[in-house]
Amino acid sequence: MSLHPRPDSIEFGLDTFGDVPAGPDGAPVSYAAAIRATIDEAVVADRTGVDVILVGEHHRREYAISAPEVVLAGIAARTERIRVGSGVIVLSSDDPVRVFQRFATVDAIAEGRAEVILGRGSFTESFPLFGLNLADYEVLFEEKIELFARLLDEKPVTWSGTVRGALHDADVFPKTESGRLSTWVGVGGTPQSVVRAARYGFPLMLAIIGGDPARFAPYIDLYRRASEQFGTAAHPVGMHSPGFIADTDQEAFDTFYPGYEAMHAIIGPERGLPPLRRELFDAEVAHGSLYLGSPETVARKIAATIRRLDVGRFDLIYTMGAQPADARLRAVELYGTEVIPRVRELLAHDNPSRSSRVT
Repeated sequence: MSLHPRPDSIEFGLDTFGDVPAGPDGAPVSYAAAIRATIDEAVVADRTGVDVILVGEHHRREYAISAPEVVLAGIAARTERIRVGSGVIVLSSDDPVRVFQRFATVDAIAEGRAEVILGRGSFTESFPLFGLNLADYEVLFEEKIELFARLLDEKPVTWSGTVRGALHDADVFPKTESGRLSTWVGVGGTPQSVVRAARYGFPLMLAIIGGDPARFAPYIDLYRRASEQFGTAAHPVGMHSPGFIADTDQEAFDTFYPGYEAMHAIIGPERGLPPLRRELFDAEVAHGSLYLGSPETVARKIAATIRRLDVGRFDLIYTMGAQPADARLRAVELYGTEVIPRVRELLAHDNPSRSSRVT
């Protein structure tokens, strides 16, 4: 596939971290209800034409999903065409063999629709939870991604490192029907991580969660140059960013902002972020990486970002805080039925000679 995808080949996904939504009374629902709600949202996404649904891994109070592959198996069993994947699986605090086995199992249930995005995670709570030392942050990921890359060949593996026991001609089961599990690397914006993805020939998924998306253009260029130098497979770059869709711009703001503000009040201090100010939020909506508004507003902003960065996939993080469960279902529906077709239409208008269809 070309590094510069045709407008009609660009893919669109949805991404959730499993934020616990608010119920009809405004209080957070149970974790069990939150997990079931995620599966219901994926079913709507499947029905409305979204290409892929991703669920993240977290191990803290605000999020319901700590075992993404189990949720993905539930989604796979209730859907027909949408691809199912992790966004991300925290490989540093997991075992590469078990990750491969679990996602190969999901791939079987999904009849080849599974994918895995490997990452180090945006939080570090999994390290002490599973008895790992944060001082080993870099070596854990470097060694484990090396092993995972070898497992993808689905042949006996001999490997040794410092973070787990060695393997000697170890064969890992189950195998996938296709012979290769679709695998990406999620990157938050460090050059070393970009180069690592290129070295292993993995597609790159950029987490662009704040600021002007254009600042990530150098990372995309670095990935393409590094892929060429390593002689590895050339893949279109993907990105994911937060946002929310409602029937009008005002409704989107009124629904999204309270939950987002509450989440920022918890997570912001942990990350050394300043308090959320309304003028900064508005600037992020207008010029940054927050895709908030009506279908037309969001579609125009997504199309503009795709033009600027020349990415091959855009994934919207559609949950960020305790937005009401019914509003989330409506946001998913609008994304599939109105936003995606409008983005394709806008991009096809830019490149009429290169687009063979508009859906």
